[in-house]
Amino acid sequence: MDRSSQIDTFTRLSQVSRETITSLKKYENILIEANKKLNLIGKSTISNIWQRHFLDSFQVVDFIEENDKSLIDIGSGAGFPGIVVAIVTKDRKIPFKIKLLEKSNKKAKFLKELVKNLGLKVEVINKNLHDFENKISEDILVSRAFKPLEKFLPLIHSQTHNWKKIIIFMGKTGQRELDQASKSWDIKYKQRVSITNSDSSIIEIYNLKKKI
Repeated sequence: MDRSSQIDTFTRLSQVSRETITSLKKYENILIEANKKLNLIGKSTISNIWQRHFLDSFQVVDFIEENDKSLIDIGSGAGFPGIVVAIVTKDRKIPFKIKLLEKSNKKAKFLKELVKNLGLKVEVINKNLHDFENKISEDILVSRAFKPLEKFLPLIHSQTHNWKKIIIFMGKTGQRELDQASKSWDIKYKQRVSITNSDSSIIEIYNLKKKI
């Protein structure tokens, strides 16, 4: 699918405004240029940014409810999905606070410059999830390609509290990871197939307890 077709597909499925598309085009240009030095996304996905990264990230917007006021993107990397969510919620005038957590100094610097260039009110935190003295308490926690579930859940359990939902992007091994994690954790979740890849899914965890 060429770039023009990708943008048309994104626009049709997301129903966003021209202003949002303009912001995403700017994001795309900045990302492609920065990627030459920082390796933010795989080279094989550069020609497929609108489908592979923008549309994939946009799916998080569907999980935001009226009473949700904040989100933290854990291991944000190139800004997916946090930056895409920030662009869309800004344009839709949704009062929503977004934080991007990234331990890499270089990637965090890129994210800060990106936020400034796109005129977004987003906080970039250059820190490792392990290093928080106070527990994270945003309404929505998001993880896209951060850590395997068996490593991610213990971190979430120890470093966060008072969250409403955890959104996790799962690949081909997602069901296997869920089955394995369920041996140690009582996980209450909803699952849906990703609109960008039928082999992938997104899970919404709304209750998580360590099994005794």
